[in-house]
Amino acid sequence: MKNPHARAVKGPMAASESSVNSRARAAVAALFLTNGALFANMAPRLPELKRELELDTAGYGLLVTAWPVGAILAGLAAGALVRRFGSAQVAVVGTIVTGAALLAAGSAPGVVLVVLAFALGGAMDSITDVGQNAHGLVVQRRYGRSILNSFHALWSVGAVIGGLMAAGAIQMNLALPVHLGISMVLFAAVALTALKFCLPRSAELAVIEPVAPPAPGTARAAAPAGSRGRLLLMMSALVLISVAGVMVEDAGNSWSTLYLGQLGAPAALAASGFIALVGAQFIGRILGDGMVNRFGQRGMAQFGGALIAIGMGLALFFPTVPGTLLGFAAAGFGSATLVPAVMDQADKLPGLPPGTGLSIVSWLMRLGFLFSPPLVGFLAENFGLRMALMVFPIVGLVVLACSPVLRGKSPRSDGTGEQGSRS
Repeated sequence: MKNPHARAVKGPMAASESSVNSRARAAVAALFLTNGALFANMAPRLPELKRELELDTAGYGLLVTAWPVGAILAGLAAGALVRRFGSAQVAVVGTIVTGAALLAAGSAPGVVLVVLAFALGGAMDSITDVGQNAHGLVVQRRYGRSILNSFHALWSVGAVIGGLMAAGAIQMNLALPVHLGISMVLFAAVALTALKFCLPRSAELAVIEPVAPPAPGTARAAAPAGSRGRLLLMMSALVLISVAGVMVEDAGNSWSTLYLGQLGAPAALAASGFIALVGAQFIGRILGDGMVNRFGQRGMAQFGGALIAIGMGLALFFPTVPGTLLGFAAAGFGSATLVPAVMDQADKLPGLPPGTGLSIVSWLMRLGFLFSPPLVGFLAENFGLRMALMVFPIVGLVVLACSPVLRGKSPRSDGTGEQGSRS
């Protein structure tokens, strides 16, 4: 179906608009890349911060929890900020403040200041995420086809770049404040440059359609009382799948470097666990649209859940450095399409106004980042880190159990499946 925002203008005007759209697409891609790279510069050096602050494993888990707590507290403000100041402006300011917060965390002399800096960084990261996704959707509407998945793939590229920068800094014995200072300046410059090529506020407002109230009898009409229980079950299953996806991501962010270090990997090699997970996740996102169109959201979730359970399970039952790297890579690939599938499905739940299901699932999804670090930290303190990481194969089984709420293989053969341009 032709997108109503795709303009049928020919000649110089069409060429000019195409150029504007191309520049805006590149700018949004740059914002996603910087967002992925910023925390990735810190993640492999978290064990170093743990040693400097003399934290036990449980304390370390609580420390990294400050990031998602800040994100949850600030998440509800993101929409109002985007409406007030514009999505691109919010994304860029959020990027700069996130980098400054990470630098503050790496330079702070005590635990309390580090926790406060992490909370600020998480808050700004959540606001940046909303801003860059909102602007990406505006650009997507102007293109008239789905391009949002490519932005998320570039987030993974940024995460790999950030992880490689951290590994290089460790190898060169670069002090944490120096390393994070370089990261902040570099990616702030990229974000400010990208802002020049983002769509102007007027163009952004021009493609936002007011949401009309649903007509009686349509799929968007209020759900009958008898179907509310089923709707709640579907919503719960979608939340569990999305939480599973972000928990797998947290395994790479918070625990891969520490666990590989316990297996005897040198510090620079230990950082490769994070790189393996996000690198495989990037490949999964690049291939994701084609795979979902061919096998359906449900089929990909079942494959991904099995890959997470088997890959991480084998890596933990037979602990070696190469096997663990492969296990983290399997988990990254398996989790690649989970969150986009949940967001797409949540936005189309019957009986809910447009955007309501997506907003609820996005909010609750952050519980994975909130509860995963202290849960694994508590288990590690009492049973050892290897046993604590058994949570992640279980997460894969949860995805398998909840996958029936996602759509199966689309009967359509036009190459678009049922996904449309919404992600």
